[in-house]
Amino acid sequence: MKTDRTEIIGVIGAGTMGTGIAQIAASHNHSVILYDISETQINQSKDSLSKILMRQVEKKRMSEQEINSILERIKFTTNLADCTDCKLIIEAIVEDLTAKKELFQKLETYISDTCVLSSNTSSLSIASISSVFDSPERFLGMHFFNPAPLMKLVEIIPGISTSNEVTQFTRQLIDSWDKTTVIAKDTPGFIVNRVARPFYGEALRIYEEGIAEPATIDWAMKEIGGFRMGPFELMDLIGNDVNYKVTESVFKEFYYDPRFKPSFTQKRLVEAGRLGKKSGIGFYDYREGAETPKPITDKELGDKVFNRILAMLINEAADAVFMNIATAKEVDQAMVYGVNYPKGLLAWADEIGLSYVLDTMSALQVEYREDRYRPNPLLKRMVRNGVLFHG
Repeated sequence: MKTDRTEIIGVIGAGTMGTGIAQIAASHNHSVILYDISETQINQSKDSLSKILMRQVEKKRMSEQEINSILERIKFTTNLADCTDCKLIIEAIVEDLTAKKELFQKLETYISDTCVLSSNTSSLSIASISSVFDSPERFLGMHFFNPAPLMKLVEIIPGISTSNEVTQFTRQLIDSWDKTTVIAKDTPGFIVNRVARPFYGEALRIYEEGIAEPATIDWAMKEIGGFRMGPFELMDLIGNDVNYKVTESVFKEFYYDPRFKPSFTQKRLVEAGRLGKKSGIGFYDYREGAETPKPITDKELGDKVFNRILAMLINEAADAVFMNIATAKEVDQAMVYGVNYPKGLLAWADEIGLSYVLDTMSALQVEYREDRYRPNPLLKRMVRNGVLFHG
């Protein structure tokens, strides 16, 4: 399979993500079929995309001719049969296994035998979705990050039946869209949503233990760690309901491994409707007149918080390599380009010393006697052998 600009790209689902993916493909000179079952959603998608592109004209990043060309290359439709001539179809509907399976069963009756099919999912089993296909070898997972036109990373997830040819074709095509692609094994959370869990989970644990308040933890991760946002700010931005659901899903899918155990504190916030910015209150109060709590800017406390969360993140990144989810290089690329970490976690580990990370994890395990803090076997071996992740 070879890629070229004459290939027609199909996008199923005209929500924010689907519209963004259609914009990317059309911006790279592909003809695009953007389908949604709802005429209302199609019209909203048209209006939204026109406004987004016009802002680029206002900022003098694009000309009116360029945006008109992009819009002309997108066919908005409520007729699934319009996808017949597509070379690649990216499904971006609701994150629901049953809905995706039903869609693909219907879609397979319209398309050619050479059409590559993919699901834009952040956590669902690719193997499970592929079970509905007559030709599962042409199906794989693809995870764009929001907002799709701006975020560089795309996780590509072959299923157990996906052919190597389809994987390579898809990767080459998405790379040609100026994206950074990483190949991830079909496991819960893939790379980013799996490796990032301690950023939230360990911050919540530190808060629950009374070591530091959210404002102080956020300060430590930003000022000492260099992260763009602290974990509590980010959970409020994502939505505590969404963040909790992802953690709960990963915990369940990993057969209740204590490394991914959800937090009662976050659960209670969700139950109380304190979802974050979208509800006006979460860990922080965003309502008019509310005061923003001030952090305790104590360096010793900040170092304690930051070092504990960083060690947990590195330990999880090491596990992704240990379990062949992805290479060390791809794990680092995923965290830098998918969630804007200041540097790759495994490069960070090399920099501060793997023995330091191992000592931190070992001390936590001795203190708590919880499997949550077990040091990864790969980390132990690398320290024992004196090697680095990027040696």
